[in-house]
Amino acid sequence: MNAANRYWSALTASLTPYVPGEQPKVDGLVKLNTNENPYPPSPLALAAIADAAQKLALYPDPESTELRAAVAARHGLGIEHVFAGNGSDEVLGFAFLALLKHAEPVLFPDITYSFYPVYCGLFGIDYRTVALRDDFSLALEDFAQPNGGIVFPNPNAPTGRALPLADIEALLQRNRDSVVLVDEAYVDFGAESAAGLVLRHPNLLVTQTLSKSRSLAGLRVGFAIGDPGLIEALRRVKDSFNSYPVDRLAAAGAAAAMRDEPYFAQTRDAVVATRERLVAELARRGFTSLPSAANFIFTSHATRPAEQLLAELRARKVLVRRFSAPRIANWLRITVGSDEQCAALLAALDDILA
Repeated sequence: MNAANRYWSALTASLTPYVPGEQPKVDGLVKLNTNENPYPPSPLALAAIADAAQKLALYPDPESTELRAAVAARHGLGIEHVFAGNGSDEVLGFAFLALLKHAEPVLFPDITYSFYPVYCGLFGIDYRTVALRDDFSLALEDFAQPNGGIVFPNPNAPTGRALPLADIEALLQRNRDSVVLVDEAYVDFGAESAAGLVLRHPNLLVTQTLSKSRSLAGLRVGFAIGDPGLIEALRRVKDSFNSYPVDRLAAAGAAAAMRDEPYFAQTRDAVVATRERLVAELARRGFTSLPSAANFIFTSHATRPAEQLLAELRARKVLVRRFSAPRIANWLRITVGSDEQCAALLAALDDILA
């Protein structure tokens, strides 16, 4: 142990941090491991960022008013229903602390976004996992147990499977005494957002990000939609931590991207079309893929172990992702890249499988 570690707090020593997808600094890689969008951001977003750069000597708007108004307008809500932060990860962290730290444990799926237990460890929140079914589908009726909150992504990650909106509303009708947080990082690629339910369900919080469907992973912008009471709880935590979380460039670019509906639809549709072609091509090569409503595919080969395929692809400069949890250790998560990137992936697989 490093001698300096003796200065750590007990909490720091107990933490098991989240491990993000690899971001190697190697030229020529086909990078399909972190679910980034293969297309550039909206030209309107880039122009707004360039304009905002002229005012960097000034602090940004602490309330992110323009961005929140753009999000609210797209969802037909008032600005009081929207909270903005540095990526949906920060927004989720605020939500865990502000809304989910109670005597009863938080519930989330056993196979899901691996940041959830990290937040629980950081904030001292008890949690209990609810097992996915054998086909990796999420059964919301299994969450009918005492809880201090319920969290799940829709579509789920890393499986990509989506829930019908009717199932989410049925859960909200059953679970009225704690917050239900629906993490919609990938919703734009094939699922239906629950944002329209917030006016009927004051315990619903929906989080989204501009990293995926709006090609702004480098800006780190996310938001939450919910009842003004929930939004106020997030604001209280934010203002006790950092009053200016969304910088001037990020707020301007994100607001413009939210307003550029034609460009968003064009790039989203391109990703979805490539996803469907890639699923078919993988099936021809012996892969079984789960139904995906995201910008990635969760897939397993009939005879080749995932760990071997991961290493063989990396040797050919193609990066995909594998998780070590026992139930999914033989599955790969493959980001839907450009048509050229996917062609390179398939060529590498042909070489490996030959």
